[in-house]
Amino acid sequence: MSIPIIIDTDPGIDDAAAISLALSLNDFEVKMISTVNGNVNIDKTTTNALKLVEFFNTNTPVYRGASQPLVNNIVDASEVHGESGLAGYDFPNVDNNVISNQHAITAIKSTLENSIEPVTIVAIGPLTNIALLLTTYPEVKPLIKEIILMGGSASRGNITPLAEFNIYCDPEAANIVFNSELKLTMIGLDLAREASFDHSFIENFKHLNKTSDMLYHLFKHYRSEDFETQVNIYDVFTILYLLKPSYFKSYEALVKVELTGTFTRGATVVDFESKQANCIVVQSPIASLYKELFIQSLEQCI
Repeated sequence: MSIPIIIDTDPGIDDAAAISLALSLNDFEVKMISTVNGNVNIDKTTTNALKLVEFFNTNTPVYRGASQPLVNNIVDASEVHGESGLAGYDFPNVDNNVISNQHAITAIKSTLENSIEPVTIVAIGPLTNIALLLTTYPEVKPLIKEIILMGGSASRGNITPLAEFNIYCDPEAANIVFNSELKLTMIGLDLAREASFDHSFIENFKHLNKTSDMLYHLFKHYRSEDFETQVNIYDVFTILYLLKPSYFKSYEALVKVELTGTFTRGATVVDFESKQANCIVVQSPIASLYKELFIQSLEQCI
């Protein structure tokens, strides 16, 4: 039976990998995609989400969300993902007029209320939309099965020494989500750094199908950390984890977001010894099973 999910995203090359699998696999029913300012600005992330929906020829609705963080100044990662956010592949132009005027958080509320079963939110960008949803419509909390998020780190950061990009973009929003008392799973930098894809692996899958060709060209322009030797496809692990949680090592922990530290703002403080855990933290893969799972999933794409 398919898992009903909502994808909240800021595409983004690694977002594209996660969205590609989610839209292609029968394991998932993608009810909607909401966009948020993050890797690039909201206009570009929304256009990029539309490009991916059209690439896979689905009827998945896309809704435009928050154009800026709750408090923070806007930061982006165009130096990592290219000016457009999806550098390296020539997608056809899309008609942005198909986007509804309904704000993403209102659309998420309606989608949750109209679902016959609780929905999993897959949050792979800054958590602005999710925080706005939970504070504006707290009554929808029982309709959310869980939130699987890509963000944070139990060790070092990638935008500052201690902060991961998605959390750093909007720490106040992340703080709301981590204190929501919802079921949360955090897939952070620790996992992606342990479960990287070397360039020979990327070369070997490029001719599988149309999707692998598209992702191959995106990955070749992706300037994630350590890109000279490997590719860290952070966001795709939200989908791989949902497919096979037993392929990964996970631990309960108390996760707090640093809001005021001069050098540590946006850091996730992870306490694996706490008796008041609020999150499952996915730390590392079991062997190289994630590579097999990624290829098996990619083979099911167009």
